[in-house]
Amino acid sequence: MSRKIFGTDGVRGRANTYPMTVDLAMRLGAAAGRYFRRDGENRHRVVIGKDTRLSGYMIENALTAGLTSTGMNVLLLGPVPTPAVGLLTHSMRADVGIMISASHNPSHDNGIKLFGPDGYKLSDEAEAEIETILEGGIDYAQPQNIGRARRIDDGRRGYMEFAKTTFPMGRKLNGLKVVIDCAHGAAYRAAPEVLWELGAEVVAIGTAPDGYNINDGCGSTDTALAAETIRREKADVGICLDGDADRVMILDENGEVADGDQVMALFATRWAEAQRLRGNTLVATVMSNLGLERYLQGNQIALERTPVGDRYVVERMRAGGWNLGGEQSGHIVMTDYATTGDGLIAGLQFLGAMVETGQRASDLSVSFERVPQLLRNVRYAAGTDPLSLPPVRKAITDGEAQLNGAGRLLIRKSGTEPLIRVMAEAEDEALMARVVDEIVAEVEAAGIPA
Repeated sequence: MSRKIFGTDGVRGRANTYPMTVDLAMRLGAAAGRYFRRDGENRHRVVIGKDTRLSGYMIENALTAGLTSTGMNVLLLGPVPTPAVGLLTHSMRADVGIMISASHNPSHDNGIKLFGPDGYKLSDEAEAEIETILEGGIDYAQPQNIGRARRIDDGRRGYMEFAKTTFPMGRKLNGLKVVIDCAHGAAYRAAPEVLWELGAEVVAIGTAPDGYNINDGCGSTDTALAAETIRREKADVGICLDGDADRVMILDENGEVADGDQVMALFATRWAEAQRLRGNTLVATVMSNLGLERYLQGNQIALERTPVGDRYVVERMRAGGWNLGGEQSGHIVMTDYATTGDGLIAGLQFLGAMVETGQRASDLSVSFERVPQLLRNVRYAAGTDPLSLPPVRKAITDGEAQLNGAGRLLIRKSGTEPLIRVMAEAEDEALMARVVDEIVAEVEAAGIPA
């Protein structure tokens, strides 16, 4: 079954523009309610979390209206990280969890992510069935069966207490100075408090959300402010989250960045040594660097690659029985702890490695030498398909021929934004740049950029 409004990570778009409209959110809530409500009794519940975007209030109210109209009882968590919604959906025995967030996107975007009762994101098939209900008309509840809605004040604290249990038992962060950048997003209260309660000296930035500044010049997608703060404060390490705190970038004491590939390499080897890496396998996407693959091979660790999107990483992990995976972009999935990427818990695992080994962040943050990689994004008009155009397809074929086994080329549409992502890897950086430039030029010359 095909999906029309769901992308690689739920529904996402510009607020007040289709599909992120009040009307669609209300009808989507009703369709999800009908999909998950198994009988006519008023015992079904849904938990809703959100990040700090101004449009979150609008989408939250619309979803609540739709869900209660089909008899679902709604528990509103307020601003919490995405992984908290996965955790609380399962622990509170909810039938469905919803996170209102556009993750790392600018404040004018928003999104809706759905979780099943097990706390995992919905499959493509489940999303397609919800779309079918959406298109076919909603069967609303009788007046006496309309659901209720209420705010839950202790959801954030429940997530915080769980996050602390993932830190190595008997260890503390005493003596470590940690910069935490919360991107003015969903973890702006939870993350600094957890670090402080574990004993760290905390320097918190990105903790003053105003509805518009989420991910703006801060967080995992813009680490310059965190790097400057680390150097000024002489901190030991930095943790940069994105707007919904399911991604992380680690910065060492010099402000140098370790992306998701480096963090996964560290965790995989440590877990393998401790015989806790199930199947001796790491799951990562096609975007992960070739250097990671070579490093894992040298350590007798298998690498499973998936399409881009943390949900596909999780699906492969569950199918194979593996417990560690993620993306270069900073989603680190540890199913021993969470059902989705969790930036705070990944940060705690890195800090735990520092405490247990006594090593500096810079000693732990670079496990392998990256193969040169170049990524260019080209924006295009919605409703068009640049990759189907003959000049673009020819440029891609020519690029693959030029690399001729000496590198790797990956061209794809973003699942969350109207972007064509052109990525190449090669030891010959001049050749790599030329191939990428030629493909980008053809996409731009097609005359359809937004």
